[in-house]
Amino acid sequence: MHLTPYLKTWPHPEKPERIILLATRRCAALELSTGLWQRLVSGGELSDRELATFTRLGVLVPSREAEQESLRNTFATLDVASRRFEVTATLTLECNLACPYCFEDPFRGKLVMTDATADLLVARLVERMASGLDVLVDFYGGEALVRLELLRRIAGQLQEAAVRNGVTFTFNLFSNGVLLTRPTVETLLPLGLQAVRTTLDGPPDIHNRQRPFVSGRGSFDTILANLAAVHDIVPLKIGGNYSRDTYRRFPELLDHLLIAGVNPAKLRDVSFAAIMPKADGTGLGDHGMTCACTAEPWATEAHLFLRGEIIRRGFPTDRLGPGACMIEFEKDWVVNYNGDIYKCPVFMGDESLRIGTLADGTTDYRQSHNLDLWKNDECLACAYLPLCFGGCRFFSKLKTGGFDAVDCRRPMLDASLEQLVLQDLRLRP
Repeated sequence: MHLTPYLKTWPHPEKPERIILLATRRCAALELSTGLWQRLVSGGELSDRELATFTRLGVLVPSREAEQESLRNTFATLDVASRRFEVTATLTLECNLACPYCFEDPFRGKLVMTDATADLLVARLVERMASGLDVLVDFYGGEALVRLELLRRIAGQLQEAAVRNGVTFTFNLFSNGVLLTRPTVETLLPLGLQAVRTTLDGPPDIHNRQRPFVSGRGSFDTILANLAAVHDIVPLKIGGNYSRDTYRRFPELLDHLLIAGVNPAKLRDVSFAAIMPKADGTGLGDHGMTCACTAEPWATEAHLFLRGEIIRRGFPTDRLGPGACMIEFEKDWVVNYNGDIYKCPVFMGDESLRIGTLADGTTDYRQSHNLDLWKNDECLACAYLPLCFGGCRFFSKLKTGGFDAVDCRRPMLDASLEQLVLQDLRLRP
């Protein structure tokens, strides 16, 4: 057995005779003695229990070369194994908020999925059901709940089709929370609603400046009241967008949630991200969502600070795990309101990145999206590869104008990974 090439170690900051180890492919974090580590490095004798544990956690592998080849085939293996087809469906690009940093701003407007396009969407997903695949839809916008009746019609038809085909249909909802009332959620749960992703951009004064109604009135109180009213019946994923000037005040938002009666144990996830650029590359910030990040010192500090505050207050948040751009997954589509198909929501509106339509099907996008970009010697030898797989294609495009270079995460992970692991070891139960 050999040490995996996908391994990071650090001296324990408080215990001189111990080290912290992370097997990045399994995201298994361990604390062990320097003596045991030396036995691992030198190929010394291990007990049966030690050998079994290190093998199970991916620290030891039969062959480093085979491990690397297995990583090259990660997505082909996952696509074959997956029995679920996932679609992000954009019902409308209308929105009842006027966020100045909205990344959809370059192409947003009163653009709505027609009944004919909705019928095509249902037909294409029923075809997947007929082949034995479960279907998961993320209803997206704009603000998806502006078109609630359309959402209900699509979800109802897919729920009926799933029963006929002996598979499952579920859906998530991306919503700004303004229309997320308890009666609305109660009507959606029987149709397959399993979680809602919503956004609060800090305490009221910051949020109301960043996420006002179209009229200019603040939206914080409306959204917070709705979240408090529904969090016990549907899992919520609460996000927020910060800047260099606002991130230190985001813990105040966590306290507002607690005061409003939101039970952290009922939530699915709380995580904040820096404001990301708009779809055309303009905007206030450096990164956002879950797939984009930066090595700027302030951004690393902000992420670690906020993650720690979330954990300390008992809210659930992201655990360290493998990450990859969604374009890598064959059974993932993003469908625009007009039936155009893309591989990521931030690609919508860019004709050059469209991979097909609901009417005509999809084309081979391996070359246009440079899917094998990360399969180079430098990336394959990098211990961080299982955490990024070449990073975010959107940010790669912003940097170079195309997909001809990876969005390397090494500087960011060099600056933050050790502290992320220590946070989990110190703060998590």
